[in-house]
Amino acid sequence: MLTGEIRSKVDQVWNAFWAGGIANPLEVIEQITYLLFIRGLDDIQTREESKATMLGQPIERRVFPEGSDARGMAYERLRWSRFRHEDPATMYSILDQHVFPFLREMGEAGSSHAEHMKGARFTIPTPGLLAKVVDMLAEIPLDDRDTKGDLYEYMLGKIASAGQNGQFRTPRHIIKLMVELMAPSPKDVICDPASGTCGFLVAAGEYVREHHKGLFRDAELNKHFHQSMFHGYDFDNTMLRIGSMNMQLHGVEGADIRYRDSLSTGHADDADKYSLVLANPPFAGSLDYETTAADLLSIVKTKKTELLFMALFLKLLKPGGRAAVIVPDGVLFGSSTAHKAIRRMLVEDHRLDAIVKLPSGVFKPYAGVSTAIVFFTKTNSGGTDHVWFYDVQADGMSLDDKRQMLLPENKFGPVPQVPLSAEDHAKNNFPDVLARWKNRTGAECDNPRTGQSFCVSREEIAAAGYDLSLNRYREVTHEAAAHRPPKEIIAELLALEEEIATGLRELEGML
Repeated sequence: MLTGEIRSKVDQVWNAFWAGGIANPLEVIEQITYLLFIRGLDDIQTREESKATMLGQPIERRVFPEGSDARGMAYERLRWSRFRHEDPATMYSILDQHVFPFLREMGEAGSSHAEHMKGARFTIPTPGLLAKVVDMLAEIPLDDRDTKGDLYEYMLGKIASAGQNGQFRTPRHIIKLMVELMAPSPKDVICDPASGTCGFLVAAGEYVREHHKGLFRDAELNKHFHQSMFHGYDFDNTMLRIGSMNMQLHGVEGADIRYRDSLSTGHADDADKYSLVLANPPFAGSLDYETTAADLLSIVKTKKTELLFMALFLKLLKPGGRAAVIVPDGVLFGSSTAHKAIRRMLVEDHRLDAIVKLPSGVFKPYAGVSTAIVFFTKTNSGGTDHVWFYDVQADGMSLDDKRQMLLPENKFGPVPQVPLSAEDHAKNNFPDVLARWKNRTGAECDNPRTGQSFCVSREEIAAAGYDLSLNRYREVTHEAAAHRPPKEIIAELLALEEEIATGLRELEGML
């Protein structure tokens, strides 16, 4: 975890950007991302130089060429370890006129993360602010994967707290719940078609590292983890840069994070490719038929993005592939032909595993929309026996616009460090979701419909027109209230009135 000192330094830099006139939190992170990338390039070259010296051989991979750039500056001076010792004005000039053009040229060469640097712009306004940011980053030990990953996550959290572009970031504890429930394996091929900052892919990578510690001793699995396990699409270049850097800082070297308009581009090259989809796509509005991918319209004829994304998930998954995706509640009970068609498809043509309903405040202050997590497996041959429902009433944070934590850190999230009491459970249902999920095909099937979780058979869902809203199947128990006899209440009222009248008469006598 980040120390309080590092958090304080990040906060100071953030405030300095704000004072310097950069109020957009995405732009702040973007500029810090560039500097982290530049430092990373220098670290790569330093390692290559050490290796060459130790083996007595020429450098195999040279990031910074020998000689000078087209603007007459020696490439050696573009390295982080060199320019950070210059005075602020000189450092500013080197970055503005030499380093950033070099980054853009690297992007044209098309190397991994450098691909997203094609549009790199240097917008830090003053040499003083640049020096402050460089000094802060230089003091952080970025050779520690956990530290640099936590640093970046802390900065990404500020996107939300700054109140702008919050839709780009699903709360981390919800992401972790979905990953824990899906339990990705080292052989999975994972995709997020609306990847944003790559929160789902990062969490999946951390889960695999933690639960399969021998992974990196197997050459084939190691190569798969770094080069072919993680795939993310987005059509926002800023998000691609931030997401790609997030993956790199969390120790995934060759994640496939690329530009793609998921709903408008054909998916022939990615169809039936992925074994796990984790996503919280932006469900906003509708598209024209002309701009929507034909292969999605062939699955469900609709203009609504939330239904098109469901069709996309089915298209991307290979048979046997699983998905955990966040949808607005309308997907679960919408009455249009397209809504019913996609739900019928999930229940009858594939295997719908579970619906986990989330409280309506989990995405505040940006949206109060009610959402749910849908879990399904692509089978192309049915397989739904019953569907497990869970009604999450508390996620560990307040459900108002402030979204303050209701529990200490060690009791927060789906895997708390200490067991929760009944009182704690009332504030954080996630550990209970995880525990009950493991019994969803066993003991959970016997739960009464009055509880927080229960199962509903496929036949009952079909009879209800494939309505998947939890409240459709929940049984509400009404407790008979015991009322006093009316005569007794009237007698009490008359006695009170008599008491009031007596008091008034005494008062009148005093006057």
